[in-house]
Amino acid sequence: SRPPAPAPAKQKIKLKEAFRGKYGQMPLFFACAPGRVNLIGEHIDYCGYAVLPMAIEQNILAAVSVSDSKTIQLANTEPKYKDFTVSVDGISIDRENPQWHYYFLCGVRGIQEHLRLSSLAGMCCMVDGTIPASSGLSSSSALVCCAGLVTMEANQKPLSKVTLAETCAKCERYIGTEGGGMDQSISFLAEEGTAKLIEFNPLRATDVRLPDGAVFVIANCCVEMNKAASSHFNMRVVECRIATKMLAKARGLDWSHLLKLGDLQKELQVSLEQMLELVEEVLHPEPYSRDEICKTLGISTEQLCENILSANTQHATDFKLYQRARHVYGEAARVLQFKAVCDSSPANAVAQLGDLMNRSHASCRDLYECSCPELDQLVDICLQAGAVGSRLTGAGWGGCTVSMVPGERLDSFLQTVREHYYVPDAHRSALEKQSLFVTRPGGGAAIFIEE
Repeated sequence: SRPPAPAPAKQKIKLKEAFRGKYGQMPLFFACAPGRVNLIGEHIDYCGYAVLPMAIEQNILAAVSVSDSKTIQLANTEPKYKDFTVSVDGISIDRENPQWHYYFLCGVRGIQEHLRLSSLAGMCCMVDGTIPASSGLSSSSALVCCAGLVTMEANQKPLSKVTLAETCAKCERYIGTEGGGMDQSISFLAEEGTAKLIEFNPLRATDVRLPDGAVFVIANCCVEMNKAASSHFNMRVVECRIATKMLAKARGLDWSHLLKLGDLQKELQVSLEQMLELVEEVLHPEPYSRDEICKTLGISTEQLCENILSANTQHATDFKLYQRARHVYGEAARVLQFKAVCDSSPANAVAQLGDLMNRSHASCRDLYECSCPELDQLVDICLQAGAVGSRLTGAGWGGCTVSMVPGERLDSFLQTVREHYYVPDAHRSALEKQSLFVTRPGGGAAIFIEE
């Protein structure tokens, strides 16, 4: 296995100085977890389907010292993220109030529970981040992963990367996000120079060699979206869960234990194309009411609320089951096609991959409705500027696009996007430097012992 990419030296030096200024001592070790960009496969990891991300060089880096103080002290190099101190025996996470330190404590608590540690080492931590917050590049999951890695190292309990990834994916649910595990998996399993096909149950990562001759450019639309602070994300999880149950019922299966569209396909042992046919046959495009769902499944409203809806979707009255299921099965097929093109590298690989990215964005926009006007505008500008493919990446409703750009068009592409999207708007213009950049596949999470 290739070694992890070192944390950027400048960032480490800056963080070491900040740590010393704050705590009056030197850190014992650093932990680093990268952000990610998902090239294709949006909103399908929590349905059980494979995704195709790569790590980026932007990261969360923590400097840490260990003590027997019985407290965890957290500080951040960004002043707007306030200091926080908690007793190792009093860790609680307020899901009504998704502050930065609660994400860190998700990682701490997840590792503590996995290792069944009755008590934890005391720690002083200083955190630095280069991933723009709420941008769809996985800043919150990278923070959770970094905290998990810190907790493992501080308590001297080695764990495999796969175990770390699986544990950190579960523990983000403490803050109320019902994600599927892509973000944590790529943060730990990434390797420099390659994207990864990430598959679940069991978790595994396969190298995907991206074609020569094209680069990936990330552009932030400058609309922020915090998954834990809104119900959009969990609403989609719930709609997919209900669609699974409605389709299973129509096929005479015991629907009560089925939660994911991917599990339903396994149970029926049919192809993705056949699943799309089933969606057309069974589900109607008009939204479903609570009554219709309860009648079809033969359950009460109380049972729907208690067993199927999540805490922040109790208010929901309409559910677009047809559109969500169509997106998931279509997108799952596009991921496999994307990998097949990368593996066989035909002469027109770049054009084929671009087309799959464009179709992915259309499905996210029209069927999954997780785009926003700014993302759609930015995708259009990127395509006009010379990208062969462009799509939203991450949860959506704001955040970033990822575009595939032929190498020879890169300079004019960047110039055009700058002029048409960032320059005309003062807010965007101020953020442009960290909002538009070329990215290459980076390495995974790592510990660096301070010499």
